[in-house]
Amino acid sequence: MTTDFKELWAQCCQYIQSNISPLQYDTWFRDITAESYDAAEGYAKLVLKVQTSFFVDALEERFQPIIRSAVKKYFGDGVKIFYCYPTVANDPSSVNVQKSAAMSPTILAQVKARPANPFREDNGEDFDPQLNPRYTFENYCESPSNKIARSIGEAIANNPSIKTFNPLFVFGPAGVGKTHLIQAIGIRIKERNPRARVLYVTARLFQSHYTASVAKNINNFFHFYQSIDTLIIDDIQDLAGLTGTQNTFFHIFNHLHQHDRQIIMSSDRSPAEMEGFADRLLSRFKWGMQVELNRPDLGLRRDVLKLKAEQNGIAIPGDVAEYIASNVTNSVREIEGVMVSLMAHATVLNREINVDLARRVMSNAVRINSRQVNFEMILNAVADHYNLPTDVFFTKLRKREVSDARQVVMYLAKKLAKLSLSAIGHKLGRDHSTVVYGCSAIENRLSTEKKLKADLDTIESAIMAS
Repeated sequence: MTTDFKELWAQCCQYIQSNISPLQYDTWFRDITAESYDAAEGYAKLVLKVQTSFFVDALEERFQPIIRSAVKKYFGDGVKIFYCYPTVANDPSSVNVQKSAAMSPTILAQVKARPANPFREDNGEDFDPQLNPRYTFENYCESPSNKIARSIGEAIANNPSIKTFNPLFVFGPAGVGKTHLIQAIGIRIKERNPRARVLYVTARLFQSHYTASVAKNINNFFHFYQSIDTLIIDDIQDLAGLTGTQNTFFHIFNHLHQHDRQIIMSSDRSPAEMEGFADRLLSRFKWGMQVELNRPDLGLRRDVLKLKAEQNGIAIPGDVAEYIASNVTNSVREIEGVMVSLMAHATVLNREINVDLARRVMSNAVRINSRQVNFEMILNAVADHYNLPTDVFFTKLRKREVSDARQVVMYLAKKLAKLSLSAIGHKLGRDHSTVVYGCSAIENRLSTEKKLKADLDTIESAIMAS
């Protein structure tokens, strides 16, 4: 077979082409070639040549099933697929140079262990903690928007015996790095103590385990989860309204906490903003440490962009990096998506990476803002519109004109600056319930008060034009 593996790969390509869209095939598969095939090491090894390491991640994440199906069909069972790619030449004007991702060798080794399974008899062997080896602290960029959260995470990871921050509840909007941070804690704990029973699981998978346990063996389910040393549950808000699953998690939580086991949770909102949960469970979410991850500031966006470019071996000119960092403002995940699209366009279209290409890629992915809206811009615009001094918003003055204007600031800070309710309250010196009431009051009045709607339109226009 070693003499005709290129022909077999060509047949694989035909098979793949018939099962995906033409655009997908042209973007990801047209330029892939079979570099070598070797069955001399005790197993068959097929090496595919791709453009960059970026393509490896994209192919494995998006097209792994169809690739493996094609290889199995034409090469047979037991073939292991490897990728190779040329190093991207460094450009003196680029922001960075090529660098491999810092992946945890401890987690990579345990990925090959049997998956965590609450219905399999536990004989003390290692199981896959289901942690992503890329989500290390070394790959986690720090800035003022996440410094506190990272410091607490490292404190837990470096000394798990101290339970000052137990449970740890990390919250913030989508794409700000919650999953990366909580997994980095688990990875550091495993690196320091490979025998520690650490498990990362999404709330939906936990719920799926619970549902299966009702039909199989609820005792095995409890025994498994109560044996964990560090339990990391992502997107805990997905358990809202699931009374049976919440009751079960309540008892598991109590057992772990009473036995000094670490519990780490993430959510897209703070416990005070969560609905559909029993009060007794919400009270436990608040027991330890609650920490918020805010949307990435400009410095963090630059650092993330630089890191992702280094890890993918992409040379990005300084003006392109600055353009992306200045306009992709909502989340780290958006930056990663732009990097994926930018590399794909540059490779497929055989174009250099420049601002024009970045603008073209981003036009379909993110909203381009001429300026990022912040709390101070909103405060000044509202004060100017209602002819009020900015200091009055921070006082306890309850005159109608001041109270209404203050509520407008709350509403616009939530809508335009995407600040959390707790962050708005902190800036104005108000508690969470006051901000909730203020935002709701404006929303309710908008449907009946034309002048208020006109005022908001005028203020928003002034902010966007500033």
